[in-house]
Amino acid sequence: MMGRAGICKDGVIAEIEKKITEAFEVFDRDGNENVDVREIGSIVRSLGCFPTEAELHELLAKVEEEEPTGYVHLEKFLPVMTKILLDRSYRPIPEDVLLHAFEALDEKKSGYITKEELVKHMTEEGVDTPSSSNPVAFMSAYRLEHFPGEPFTEEEMEEMLSSALDPETNAVHYRDYISMMIVDETDDLPQ
Repeated sequence: MMGRAGICKDGVIAEIEKKITEAFEVFDRDGNENVDVREIGSIVRSLGCFPTEAELHELLAKVEEEEPTGYVHLEKFLPVMTKILLDRSYRPIPEDVLLHAFEALDEKKSGYITKEELVKHMTEEGVDTPSSSNPVAFMSAYRLEHFPGEPFTEEEMEEMLSSALDPETNAVHYRDYISMMIVDETDDLPQ
């Protein structure tokens, strides 16, 4: 007979699998439980996980279909992503660290960064050691959702700008962006 803890854990896993399936289905344009490998990063991030490019490639190696290549099937993705969520892997950088990184770049303390400034800092190679006395190195090192020294790809930069950029001012009002970007920890995950 299964104890109460076993029932509770099964319920949590079922809820996690439901969230993963729903996120996957958003990108499953043909409704055949397959998505293009290029969509996996967006799916993973929509679930509150922020892997580096290297971690994303590692994940893809586990879930990509052999034939036809270039696709990921829900059946392979679901157990791998469930484990990632249960293990709380690929967690985002804390809100206060993100705010400090943006503030370090905002020399005028205006509350925003221009599109040009942000693109420059997020796509160029930086130093690997963050330093609050060197704002460019600090932001380059953190790369917001990434680990030190890993610049955004063009696709990632476009994705970020599509949600962060205020079209009227052509700037990122970073406090608003951070508030929108922060994902609350899921309280019902096992500790």
